Amino acid sequence: MLDLIAIVGPTASGKTSLAVAVAHRLDTEIISADSRQIYRGMDIGTGKDLGEYTIEGKHIPYHLIDICPAGYRYNLYEYVRDFNAVYTDMLARGKQPLLCGGTGLYVETILKGYALPPVPENPTLRASLQDKSLDELTAILQQYKTLHNTTDTDTCKRAIRAIEIAEYYSHQPAEKLQPRPMRNALVIGIEIERDLRRARISHRLRQRLDEGMVEEIRSLLESGIPPESLIYYGLEYKFVTEYLIGKLSYDEMVKRLEIAIHQFAKRQMTWFRGMERRGIPIHWIDATLPTAAKVDVILQLVQQQEKSQSR
Repeated sequence: MLDLIAIVGPTASGKTSLAVAVAHRLDTEIISADSRQIYRGMDIGTGKDLGEYTIEGKHIPYHLIDICPAGYRYNLYEYVRDFNAVYTDMLARGKQPLLCGGTGLYVETILKGYALPPVPENPTLRASLQDKSLDELTAILQQYKTLHNTTDTDTCKRAIRAIEIAEYYSHQPAEKLQPRPMRNALVIGIEIERDLRRARISHRLRQRLDEGMVEEIRSLLESGIPPESLIYYGLEYKFVTEYLIGKLSYDEMVKRLEIAIHQFAKRQMTWFRGMERRGIPIHWIDATLPTAAKVDVILQLVQQQEKSQSR
């Protein structure tokens, strides 16, 4: 058994259906690596497509989907914690861990085994930071590390927590924070030609609108979730919320959302190519191959890697 099989690719590339087919052949389960599908009630907009987890009449178990209420701001530290709990349980039951998703940060963090130990609150530090502006907090955080994304500094509360974590790590022994990369992992990437990817994204957006995506987001707002909390999630939740609160017309919302999803898919591919440059080999498979053919290729790669590791 490999340490991990990971199936990655941009949005609308067919990751989920392929992972389900592979899981079916290997009699295993799927761990999601999608930063938005963790939220309950955010189904159409995040493309959960939970019906895809049934194949030939058999339900394929999935993990790390629908684990948080909408409106919550889940983070990387929580993901690593939750992944490790599921991963350990699957290994104990003899199930091949199979990761599937398009959130490259999650996938790379797991593959590289970055140590993210829990960090206790530091009341003294928090008190010293509580009156500082977001710009001041951002500057302090930059003294500890290079900021690769904006989620740590989108609010003063999150920036203070990020500084608290960075300060805690700065006093930990190096061996405690030493990464433990997965040495025997197989990463499969779904390669989809740009024009086909764009066509699929445009088709899927209109399909989701027809399926009631606007109504889904309206119901989230009516349940009491503030508009800014949904806007925080970006893409569908950002633009549809802005339409529902009157900032955009319907046509403007659709146009801007479509452009944003195309840009997002491009950023996903940029991340995956960057993973390769950072030392993670990815075996790319043509998205237009029939699912059965793609599964056969993956299983052959699994067998080859298992043989090479047993030598």
